[in-house]
Amino acid sequence: MSVTLSLLCLAFPLLAFSLAYTAYTKVIWSRSFRARGTILKQLGLKVPKDYKFVGFFHPYCNAGGGGERVLWTAIAHIQQEHKNIVCIVYSGDTDASKQEIIDKVKGRFAIDLDPSTLHFFFLKSRGLVEGSRWPRFTILGQSLGSMYLVWEAMSKFIPDLYIDTMGYAFTFPAVAWLTGASVPIGAYVHYPTISTDMLARVRGESWKMRAKRLYYRLSMYYYALSLSHARFLMVNSSWTHGHIASIVSHEHFGPTIRWAHHITPLFFIKLVLSSTAVPSIMYGMGSATTVKTENVKPEIVYPPCDTREMAKFPLEGRERILLSVAQFRPEKNLPAQLHAFTQLLADHPEYKVPENGLNHDAVRLVLLGGARHQDDLDRVESLRVLAKELGIQNQVSFVINAPYPDVLQWLSRSSVGLSTMIDEHFGINVVEFMAAGLIPLTHASGGPLNDIVVPYKSQPTGFHARTPGEYAVAIHEILTMDAVTERGYRERARQWAVQRFSEEEFVKAWKGSGWSKYVQ
Repeated sequence: MSVTLSLLCLAFPLLAFSLAYTAYTKVIWSRSFRARGTILKQLGLKVPKDYKFVGFFHPYCNAGGGGERVLWTAIAHIQQEHKNIVCIVYSGDTDASKQEIIDKVKGRFAIDLDPSTLHFFFLKSRGLVEGSRWPRFTILGQSLGSMYLVWEAMSKFIPDLYIDTMGYAFTFPAVAWLTGASVPIGAYVHYPTISTDMLARVRGESWKMRAKRLYYRLSMYYYALSLSHARFLMVNSSWTHGHIASIVSHEHFGPTIRWAHHITPLFFIKLVLSSTAVPSIMYGMGSATTVKTENVKPEIVYPPCDTREMAKFPLEGRERILLSVAQFRPEKNLPAQLHAFTQLLADHPEYKVPENGLNHDAVRLVLLGGARHQDDLDRVESLRVLAKELGIQNQVSFVINAPYPDVLQWLSRSSVGLSTMIDEHFGINVVEFMAAGLIPLTHASGGPLNDIVVPYKSQPTGFHARTPGEYAVAIHEILTMDAVTERGYRERARQWAVQRFSEEEFVKAWKGSGWSKYVQ
């Protein structure tokens, strides 16, 4: 009797949870079905037509960076070739309207979007995925925050296909649970949430280092389980491909998996993240499906770069400008550029601007980029302060949130393209440098090292460095090249960028990913 009672006590919470789950998912599906007709009417589309809805999860869609170029190029392609698809963007940019976002995309990227097949759902909980919100256990906090944010998204509208274009893989199991695993999931991954490089940097045998390694390994384990929900994975570079392929193949877990299986709270999380039997509750929209458990193979789809206009810029007559094009985010390592420039001026005073302001050999550093919010604007101010402390403020300029024509103007004038981010996953800005005819100087890591600034026809296309001193030496070498050598670098860099990283190449690879078969 006591055994039976115990079993009933265990079964009752599970039954109650199952009933509550089923009831809730029916509610959000019913809401989504009603929303379909409302969306079509708002867009002025004929309701009887068999439209499909592709949802893009991109909370920072209005940021104006390389990741946003990928998003809008993909949507523009879909609008041109798939007239029966309505693109849904889940955005946290509540301070901008649909038209304002479309106008910014046009101004920043020269991409024309059709508003009649584009709809936005604005999310109020984006703050939960910002790093500043989680000063401790940032990976865990942002991952849980993304799950809450996607719950807000799915409670507003459930699409026919869900594509994450920002790198929030922990949304995948949440989408699967909320939709009864009936919605296919795909992703374009710019950067892994956690990588083996992060593990490698945690050295030492103190209890803190051991705990941190365990935390990273557990995070990677659950990251892999989340990625396993995807039907297709696109990655932006060979560097990202190597990390994602390694993670989904479970190469780096070892005893962590056994820990995860035996620690009760972690075992429960594993059940949530790796569930393969979530019942479908869709009303006539398909039968019950299961989340596939085999490892999906990531495919490299290089980000698009609008090389057509940039490739028209003349290669001669460049000004002595070092140009940085990067969002004012901490990982871009922008203070390193100020230190490198300071080192250059210390080693070669002939590049300084004298008191009378007359020096044809003087060199300028221009930091051009987007500021998404107040944190980024504060970061710009701290860079100004640093430039003043280093005594270089008269030769450093900051250009914030410039429209696309202004960006092109700077690219057409400058001589050297500067990038200092360590382990940059790809680097669209570097491709833009090369297409525009600048000689690129990047950090010797990630995409710029392995994919972009590589030899073309067995000849160099640019330079790599690691320390401020190495950057200063490379800049001086570029600035003192003879005309023939200089033109050779610029020509090779442009030819490689146009050949390999154009919008046409991106669209071709995007088509080949097989995403469209899930909305046929």
